[in-house]
Amino acid sequence: MRRRLTLSLILFGLGLISPAASQSIAPPTASGDQIFDAWASEFQGRALVAGIDPVVLAREMAGLTPDVRVAGADSRQPEFSKPISAYLEGVVTQDRLIIGRRRGAEVEAFPAIEAASGVPPEILLGVWALESGFGSLQGNYDTLRSLATLAAQGRRRAWAEGEMIATLRIIQSGEQPRARLQGSWAGAMGQTQFIPSTYLSTAVDQDGDGRRDIWNSSADALGSAANLLAKAGWVRGQSWAREVTVPAGFDFSLTEGPRETPAWWAQRGVIRADGRPWTALDADAKAQLVAPAGAEGPQFLLFPNHFAIRAYNNSLSYALGVGMLADGYLGEGALIRSWPKETPLPLVDRMTAQRALAALGFDPGAPDGVVGMGTRRSLRAWQATRGLVADGYLSDAMVQRLKAEASALPTIAGENAHD
Repeated sequence: MRRRLTLSLILFGLGLISPAASQSIAPPTASGDQIFDAWASEFQGRALVAGIDPVVLAREMAGLTPDVRVAGADSRQPEFSKPISAYLEGVVTQDRLIIGRRRGAEVEAFPAIEAASGVPPEILLGVWALESGFGSLQGNYDTLRSLATLAAQGRRRAWAEGEMIATLRIIQSGEQPRARLQGSWAGAMGQTQFIPSTYLSTAVDQDGDGRRDIWNSSADALGSAANLLAKAGWVRGQSWAREVTVPAGFDFSLTEGPRETPAWWAQRGVIRADGRPWTALDADAKAQLVAPAGAEGPQFLLFPNHFAIRAYNNSLSYALGVGMLADGYLGEGALIRSWPKETPLPLVDRMTAQRALAALGFDPGAPDGVVGMGTRRSLRAWQATRGLVADGYLSDAMVQRLKAEASALPTIAGENAHD
């Protein structure tokens, strides 16, 4: 206690915390988890420096314990990576389209939301569907406890502590009680799954009742989602993406690369798959080419609105899911080119491929089994030097070829002496 009091007095003397925050507060109730308890005691000082009222802090930290469900979920790595075709098949379903059209007809606030933000209802329906099943699957985790568990584990400590402080600020403001702040194990809340800091900065009172209630008010939740997309750069009236075709012998190393106008891409043989002309807004936009399932699957030009969707969840698959649902709500047809038959890759194969790329001089970063931008970029570079189609698609055949080539590398004497 003396150490905590001294620290508070030093911080007060330096002008880093207010007189109220310089008060000593009791340590949190011991949870029985030594790592969690040590973290909680240290966090209190940081929360005081951030301006959290000592009374609020002491009340909310009292009795706080780690949630073993959150700890398990955060450390769980899926054994198999679901192919994008399987993911989208599970996302863009007739049930979601039928329910979305029905729920969309019930949201009276959509015209006002679109007028204010430029975001059309069909995109918001796609977000609503994926984030919470149109509000039916919001999660019942105590947000403060979830974030405390993540912070104590240490893997994402700075982020989790920042979100904890945002949660405490919501409580301190009186806008929402802690009992209302429930959501997913990762701290996302409400019908549109906002993390606490995003709630503070971006949530809106769309229904005008004086509260930003993203849990019980669909208007508030959807208006808040539209505000997030607008802040991320949503362009009114522009497409999110369009399916395109590429010519034989196309240089797939251009995928996930330059952002250029459709005319620039047309000079390289990239045209709309449906044969329609570009709208004026789309024709002037800078778009990026992607081939999510490689050269054998459908290709897309991604417009700036696609990347606005990724401000919600920085995943190509997620943004494609939202956009394809939106197209479905508009009555757009299926893709012109079908997804290829894809094989799920086990974690060990994904990590082995990453290690092989690094050994061969094409470092993709830490071998974490996540086939992200770094892995795809390295894979494209390796494919290009081997005379392969440089589409950056990690298939089972590519994994086997990488393993074989890396295993043939000469070893350094004594390297395996302890194996």
